[in-house]
Amino acid sequence: MPAKAKTVLIWLVVIFVIFAIYNSPDRASEVVSAIWDVIVNAVAAFGEFLGGLLN
Repeated sequence: MPAKAKTVLIWLVVIFVIFAIYNSPDRASEVVSAIWDVIVNAVAAFGEFLGGLLN
């Protein structure tokens, strides 16, 4: 992907995120909370997997 197209795409995503947060901050916080929960659960599951390998 050309550098210019990548830069434009990144700016479009940033603008969309700001727009979404401005229009619906409650929904945006729910989405961030859900993503955080997925990350935490994935790390915990990976730790449990590694713990099982070592025992």
